[in-house]
Amino acid sequence: MLTLLPTDQNNNPIPALRLKDNGAHQIAASATSSRNSTAFDAGTQIISIYATTPVYLRFGDSSITATATDHYFPSGVYYDVAIGGDGAAHHAYIAVLRESTDGIVYISEKI
Repeated sequence: MLTLLPTDQNNNPIPALRLKDNGAHQIAASATSSRNSTAFDAGTQIISIYATTPVYLRFGDSSITATATDHYFPSGVYYDVAIGGDGAAHHAYIAVLRESTDGIVYISEKI
């Protein structure tokens, strides 16, 4: 099987992605919705998220805002999320809204 992924001793692909250069983002999570100021690269299909406080998340375009009815994301969890690929629409922005305490959401683009 032809693959660009690294392989183990038995030549089986290891599903691994690397961090994209200049693909680190930080969003301040507060009582007002915030989003990444720089769009995710069009070629990025996976991002990793880590939040220092529980937040609500929403993906979309440059006008996206998060509300308390959006997806809940707990603090202290490192999680990979698909933002495009396989014919799905590509989301270039993520909006965050803190649950109760201000914090930071760290995002890494992966390729």
